[in-house]
Amino acid sequence: MELKDKLDEIVAQIESARAMPMSASCIVNRSQLLGMLDEMRDLIPAEVQRAESLLHERDDVVESGRREAEEIIADAHVERARLVTETEVQREAVAESARVLVEADREAAQMRREVDDYVDTKLANFEIVLNKTLTAVLRGRAKLQGRTEMEQLAEVRDDEPPLPG
Repeated sequence: MELKDKLDEIVAQIESARAMPMSASCIVNRSQLLGMLDEMRDLIPAEVQRAESLLHERDDVVESGRREAEEIIADAHVERARLVTETEVQREAVAESARVLVEADREAAQMRREVDDYVDTKLANFEIVLNKTLTAVLRGRAKLQGRTEMEQLAEVRDDEPPLPG
């Protein structure tokens, strides 16, 4: 189960909880809700590992692109040196090697941009999931805190003597 699914499950449970009369409060099964929050807590490391995995993949793709670009550049240097030795095609060789170098640099830059965009998209999605998780947890805690305060107020009223009347 994914973190988002668990959040949806918690929200659904809270939304379907029995309402308290004349109040915005509701009754939820504390142990069940806490159990679900614990499950969410267990899912968070998996999401973090997935993000780290994406970062490692990005690094691998960038490194692979860098190696490929270096190979293209090295091949271009070898080709240029071979062509330079031939006097008839020297000018063409210089122009072609320059074009190959520019093309290799352009391809490497394009690869880097694509990889960066891919990783940025994945990280942005992960950020959204984490923000939703944090919001749901904060809302849950706030509701629990509000209920605790209501219980304390009820205890204070029970301890007060009845009003004369």
